[in-house]
Amino acid sequence: MEAESVKVEVKKKGGKGKAAKKRKSAISNGDVKKRRLSEDIVPNGVPVNLDELMNEVVDEPGSIEKGDSALEWIIGPTTPQDFYEKYWEKKPLHVKRTDKQYYKDVFSTKGLEKILREQRVLYGKHMDVTSYDGTRETHNPIGRVYPAVMWDYYNNGSSIRMINPQYFHSTVWRLCATLQDHFQCMVGANVYLTPPGTQGFAPHWDDVEVFMMQLEGKKHWRLYEPPAKLPRHSSKNLSQEEVGEPIMELDLEPGDLLYLPRGTIHQGNCLESDHSLHITISAYQLNSWTDLLEKLLPAALEVAAQEDVEFREGLPRNYLNIAGAVHSESTSSERTSFKNKIKKLMGKLFDYAPVDAAVDQMGKKLMYDALPPAPEVSEKLRTVAGDGEKWHSKKNCVINRVEIDPDTSVRLIRSTAVRLVQEGEEIKVYYSTENTREYHEAEEQWLELDSDLAPGVDHLITTYPQWTKVEDLPIDDLESRMRVVGDLWEKGILMTSEPLEAHYDDP
Repeated sequence: MEAESVKVEVKKKGGKGKAAKKRKSAISNGDVKKRRLSEDIVPNGVPVNLDELMNEVVDEPGSIEKGDSALEWIIGPTTPQDFYEKYWEKKPLHVKRTDKQYYKDVFSTKGLEKILREQRVLYGKHMDVTSYDGTRETHNPIGRVYPAVMWDYYNNGSSIRMINPQYFHSTVWRLCATLQDHFQCMVGANVYLTPPGTQGFAPHWDDVEVFMMQLEGKKHWRLYEPPAKLPRHSSKNLSQEEVGEPIMELDLEPGDLLYLPRGTIHQGNCLESDHSLHITISAYQLNSWTDLLEKLLPAALEVAAQEDVEFREGLPRNYLNIAGAVHSESTSSERTSFKNKIKKLMGKLFDYAPVDAAVDQMGKKLMYDALPPAPEVSEKLRTVAGDGEKWHSKKNCVINRVEIDPDTSVRLIRSTAVRLVQEGEEIKVYYSTENTREYHEAEEQWLELDSDLAPGVDHLITTYPQWTKVEDLPIDDLESRMRVVGDLWEKGILMTSEPLEAHYDDP
């Protein structure tokens, strides 16, 4: 496997149908639609280093555009085109930067300490304590992680792995959630803190595409050729004898990036002089052609068996006597004919393959796996999470009783927020907006939809990120359009172009 390093220097510079007159928005239309890339394109809390990029004014982008820009920021100066042509699923990429502050706002040891003191972090579920000295060991106590205990392990040479830091840390959540719209699959993260002069993990490979961002300190990495490219599952702990000679050795320092295609064997150790803190962003777990075909082939066979009598014809009476392990060396004409028949049927199988339905099942799985959207403040004010009815403690009553009007403009909160799926006679809208930051903590979420309302949801999905007025949805009557939008808005699936107007509030 050929591997490459890229060095870059960054020069710093100093509901329901009552029409009414619209009230002045708390966020003007210009503020919403003309915002800086530093706020809108790159996830909050993640710095942009190019002033020219930060000062460019654009229309309010959709989540796919934001996800694309987040990846560009991570891998820069490598362009996405070069990345996908030369490195993605092919070979490692090492980006060496002189800007040590490039990733500084993503996560820090100080931030880890704050999480431990303020939130309930559990050993085994959220954190592992590990060491490696020829043998990988896990030293997890039982129960909650207290800083004093964890730091004692650290001072005695153990590494710390925080699992799914996005559950506790908003910046990591925003970054992962934003990247989901680029990769169109679940994006996760782990954080690794290693004391000087130690190694926390045995050589191994992972079943995900890894973007390793060095945050603090320094770590030496050795990469090895995988026995098989793009494995579907992670490896066991490997021995030094099993991995052979490294194909690449490098040091990661703050601001550096190392991308590893899934299957790349790697091991990292700290030098005696430095600790190390890095975060790995991971994507594309079980998101291969195999995973799609696992859903497609059984469905294709079911359709073929219903529609084509050739698939229902009985097997030859003597098939047990011409096929099987004991007959594998046979060259009889009967065996050849038997295999040719199977080949013919497998070729015909594609004609019955419900490709779109299988892809929808992958999309349905994403709705269950995905992180929920991480809306910016200005976006939240235009969703059910930030708009709508509120309790006024001085007046002792509910205020801001909002209504969705026919001329209200709406769009999806994110491209990965919803999937329209037909399952038998039922049409369902699966959505990710009520997921939590902890993987599969929430049950699968869906709404059942009448067939005459499906074109409206279809329109919202296929026209994203354009805004659509409620009255323009391709549904027969206005009342139904209002009802569909109201239901989706109440689940956090839709946002409005501006905060909704309050109705019925006393002056």
